[in-house]
Amino acid sequence: MRKFVTDGYLLLQTDFSPEFHRSLVDQLNTVYAEEGNPGNNLLPRIRDLQKVFDHPVVSGALTSVLGPNYMLHAHRHGHYNASAKPGGWHKDSYWGYSRMRNHHPHWAMIMYFPQDTPVELGPTGIMPGTQNYQTRTFESDDAPGEVLASGKAGTFALIHYDIWHRSTPNVLGEPRYMLKFEFMRTTMPEAPSWNCQDQAWQRPAHLNLPIAEHEAMWEETWNWLTGKTGSLAGTASLDQDRIQQLSAALEDSFEPNAINAAYELASAGQPGVEALLHGLAHENQHVSRVSAYGLSAAGSDAVEGLVSALHQTNVETAVNAVFALGELRDVAADAVSDLIGLLAHPSERLRCAVVESLGLIGTPTGEIVSALIRCLQSPDVQVRFMTGLSLSKLGGVAHAAVPQLEAALDDDNRYVRAHAAEALHYIGTDEAKDVLIKYLLSSRWCPTTTKANSFYP
Repeated sequence: MRKFVTDGYLLLQTDFSPEFHRSLVDQLNTVYAEEGNPGNNLLPRIRDLQKVFDHPVVSGALTSVLGPNYMLHAHRHGHYNASAKPGGWHKDSYWGYSRMRNHHPHWAMIMYFPQDTPVELGPTGIMPGTQNYQTRTFESDDAPGEVLASGKAGTFALIHYDIWHRSTPNVLGEPRYMLKFEFMRTTMPEAPSWNCQDQAWQRPAHLNLPIAEHEAMWEETWNWLTGKTGSLAGTASLDQDRIQQLSAALEDSFEPNAINAAYELASAGQPGVEALLHGLAHENQHVSRVSAYGLSAAGSDAVEGLVSALHQTNVETAVNAVFALGELRDVAADAVSDLIGLLAHPSERLRCAVVESLGLIGTPTGEIVSALIRCLQSPDVQVRFMTGLSLSKLGGVAHAAVPQLEAALDDDNRYVRAHAAEALHYIGTDEAKDVLIKYLLSSRWCPTTTKANSFYP
């Protein structure tokens, strides 16, 4: 877990037999040759893949990083690579929604390799420690430090959703499959969800990151995973000269330096909060965004200033303030009325951010659930699909949303429908289950029905 916090990835291995993986690859070859990429239908089309996600190494790793009751997201993709050209470095998007990316691990991906994948076959390349950088921070495509997810069949990379990664050259020209699945946290941490022997942060042994180190951010993320919100608040006493130095460093063009400044300011109590609020209002959106990360770790001292920032005319400032309030969770409950008021704002991006933060704050429950029910009827598709995810986080207390979630099962957008189904699952009342089962029965997909095999046997 310490390595995951610092490096943003783990390479792990399942212990299925070689025959199991040969069967998986045979099925993939047939499906890709005869039907093409199954896309989001990858799991029902290749039924044995469910055994992979039921494997204790996979489910245990996901529970450790994302907590119990994590969601297997509806989006999944089988990547086929036979190209000798490398892919470009990138972070995966959120289906067109330009949401602010969390430093806390809310999302993760698994990249599963069902065949032996030596370096020559073009495994995924990962740049360690870059999960918290919006900018690439390294110039060369062949920058030192890249880790290749190579190994025997059954190897998988568990990565922070936001880490920089790419495909590497397949110089053998043979088929290489990488099966990508996405997962989301649905419960915020109240205690460690792994076998934690010591809750005090310690950096892992043999730390060797190619870009930068972030001791304060790592400690705060570790503490968040053990159930502590705003754990850095007031833990350091900084003089005015140091506050001014750190305030200037928020504008550093090298993002890792700005991030370190933001988290150090988060530890400085009210003087640090004031400096971060000043940065939040900066006309440069990168300075504002990095300042919001610091404020998201600064505890209750940050709430009043963040609420004031919600009403700034600069939409970026307001979006970043909404994000920080969401990361503070129930500490920010006093901001809920102001946040709900922003659901009438003309900016779709701001409304999406509000919907996400309401699901994280969670209380007062009645106000939040009523607001999210209205959001399910929004004309904006991204607001609707984010609403389903927020209702999933609220679980059973969102039972009043069941009728509107039932209506959302008929939405034109595939992810609105999928998120509505997930929300019904996590709400879990008898009414929600009845609606969900009826929907699943009417929309179930037969994995053996193909163009060549329509009916028999």
